[in-house]
Amino acid sequence: MTYDEALAFWYGRINYEVRAAKPGDLKLECMQSLLHRLGDPHEKLRLVHITGTKGKGSTAAMVAAILQAAGYRVGLFTSPHLSHVEERIQINGESISRCDLTARMADVAAVLDDPAITFFEIGTALGFLHFAHSCCDVAVIEVGLGGRFDSTNVCTPLVSVITNIGYDHMAQLGNSLEAIAFEKAGIIKRGVPVVSGVMQAAPREVVERIAREQNAALYSAGEIPLDPSMKIGLLGGHQRENAACAVAAILRLREAGMAIPEAAVREGLATVRWPARIELISRDPIVILDTAHNVPSTEALVKTLSESFPQVNHRSVILAVSSDKQYPEMLRVLANYFDRFYFTKYGTNPRSVPPEKLADMLQTVDRWKPISLHSTSDAAFHAARRTERDNGLICITGSVFLAGELRPLLRS
Repeated sequence: MTYDEALAFWYGRINYEVRAAKPGDLKLECMQSLLHRLGDPHEKLRLVHITGTKGKGSTAAMVAAILQAAGYRVGLFTSPHLSHVEERIQINGESISRCDLTARMADVAAVLDDPAITFFEIGTALGFLHFAHSCCDVAVIEVGLGGRFDSTNVCTPLVSVITNIGYDHMAQLGNSLEAIAFEKAGIIKRGVPVVSGVMQAAPREVVERIAREQNAALYSAGEIPLDPSMKIGLLGGHQRENAACAVAAILRLREAGMAIPEAAVREGLATVRWPARIELISRDPIVILDTAHNVPSTEALVKTLSESFPQVNHRSVILAVSSDKQYPEMLRVLANYFDRFYFTKYGTNPRSVPPEKLADMLQTVDRWKPISLHSTSDAAFHAARRTERDNGLICITGSVFLAGELRPLLRS
C-alpha cells in the first residue's frame, strides 16, 4: 500500500460518517471488533480520556505537554485536523509520518471486513495502533463527539476528564444541558477517577450521579488552586479553567504511580501550543486565528479579545460556519464586539453556510454593520487586510475548516 492508497482507503470511508450522525445509530461494537482483530492495542496503553463541549483539545494538549516535560513518550489523539490529516495522531508533538501512516493503514486494511466502519473509527484505530507500535509511555485521547458512543470510548483510562458542558451537536447529543452531560459522562468507567470542570448545577448533578453509579471517584477542577504566577502558553482567562482540569488529571496520574514533578507541570503549561485556538499570528495589524464554532467558544473568544487587546480601535471578523451550528446565536455574540464582517465559506464543502445567508442573518441582529461577501477564504482575508486601519484587529473564526484553509497562507 502506498501513501496515496492509504489516504484513498481512509477517505473512501468518509461518507459512512452519516451512520454516526443519526441519533440511535451510534454503537461501539464495530470499533471493539476492529481493535480486537488488531490485537487490542488500546489495552496495551496507559491513557487519559478527555471530553467536553469546549476546551477538550486545549486540555488534552496541556496534559500531553506536561507529561512530555516530565520525560514521557506521549501520544496525542485529537480531531479534527487543521491542514493535514496526520495532525490527528502525534507523539511528543510530531505528527505521524507518511511512512508510519501507510504501514498502520495497511494493518487496518488487512483485517477490516465491515463496510460500515467510519472515517473516524479508522482514525481512532490508527491512533491506538500507532501509539502501541511506537511504545508510548502514555497517550492522551480526545473524544470526537459526545462520549458515550464515541469510537474512543472503548478504552479504560487511568483518568477520565470532562472539561465542561454547553450546547453543541444537539442533533446527536440532545437539546438540554442534562442530556448533553449524560452523553459526555458516558466516558466515566467503573472505578476510574474522573475530573470534572462542569460548573452549571443541572449538568453537574448528572455527572455526579453517573460517577456514583460507576463507583468512580469524582474530583472538581474548580477546587484545584492554580498558582497565580503559573504561566499558560495559550491566550484567554478560560485557559486557566482548562489548566485546572489538566492539573487535576495530572494529580490523578501521580496517584496511579506516574512520576510528574511540579517543574514539569509549570514547564508544560508555559510551553503548550495549540494551533488556531485564539492564536496570535501577527501584531501589525493584530491577526487572530481561531476555531470557535459554538456559542460557549464564541463567548470565550470575544471575552479574551476584549481583555487581551483593549487598545484596538477597529475590529474585523472573517467568518465561515457549518450549517449544523448555532450560527444565529454566534452572530449575536460577535456583533457585540466586531465592527465589520467578512463572510465567506470554506472549500466546496456543502456544510458551509452561504455567505449571503450569514449576511441576511446579521441584518436581523444589527442592520448597520458593514458587511463584505467573499467566495473564498483567501479573498476574504486579503480584503480585510487591505481595508483594516492602523491599530486594528482581524479575527478569523467560526470553523476548524476555515482555520485550516487560511493557516498556511497566514504563516507563509
